[in-house]
Amino acid sequence: MRFFASLCDKKNLIVYKDIMQIFTELNKNPNLSLALGYFDGVHLGHQAVIKGAVEYAHKNSKKSAVITFKDHPCCYLWGVCPKYILTRENRRKHIENLGVDYLYEIDFESICNLNADEYLQNIIIKHFTPSAIFTGWNHTFGHNKRGNAEYLHQHATNYEYYEIEPKSFNNEIISSTTIRELLTKGKIEQANSMLGYKFSITGTVIEGNKIGRTIGFKTANIKYPSELIDLPFGVYDVWANNKKAIANFGVRPTVDGHQAVLEVHILNFDEDIYGQEITIEFNRMLRPEKKFQSLEELKKQIKSDIKSITVR
Repeated sequence: MRFFASLCDKKNLIVYKDIMQIFTELNKNPNLSLALGYFDGVHLGHQAVIKGAVEYAHKNSKKSAVITFKDHPCCYLWGVCPKYILTRENRRKHIENLGVDYLYEIDFESICNLNADEYLQNIIIKHFTPSAIFTGWNHTFGHNKRGNAEYLHQHATNYEYYEIEPKSFNNEIISSTTIRELLTKGKIEQANSMLGYKFSITGTVIEGNKIGRTIGFKTANIKYPSELIDLPFGVYDVWANNKKAIANFGVRPTVDGHQAVLEVHILNFDEDIYGQEITIEFNRMLRPEKKFQSLEELKKQIKSDIKSITVR
């Protein structure tokens, strides 16, 4: 996996090592193989679209690009942003890891009033003169969503157009909406199967009330990102920086907690990692959060929870 490099000095350009470049404004960049979409979650369906553009580029000695938006279109259309599956930083990482050369994150507000023809001609054709365009089967664009796969097929005179059919899991079409619903219900394993990777949260370890260490279970605490889809309060089987761990997300009612926090107990680990960044990958939900009558009862339950993940 490639990791983030430092910010580049050029305005509106971020460089990930020497692989993917990110632009936050349009520029002239011709003969590209394009993947169009918002790609929240970069799930298996999204991956098929992006991989199609990347593979076409490789076969035809072109460069590939993803054209997307900084924020979800709903933020501008309805004034309410949805809860995301990935933070913007992690969406970039997932797209980069698919081998994309350029990522364009444009401001939806700047193009939201364009009709389908204006968007295709004045944005896509004018700036990229694409060799190929890839979208999902349900992709729409332009005012009132008049642009769609059929429209791109009809106007494919100077570019090749590829409509990627939907991907399914257990006879259900994979979509960001479905994945959000699964995550909010704690159905982590099903969501992960649709994502093609484990739902994760990355954050900096902060100081907590240190009650965990008094009962023999030292925890690393991180703030749950406010922009991400909310998991149910509960206990989870997780990996923490590739180490087996157990996590509690909630308000810790046994110790009169009030603010929701993600607490992670890493098995067979006792290092001081305050201020360090860790990534928590979720495997499955074990049980809902509950209030215990005493710390001793809580300790007994934690031992039982740990046993359930180590014997599996």
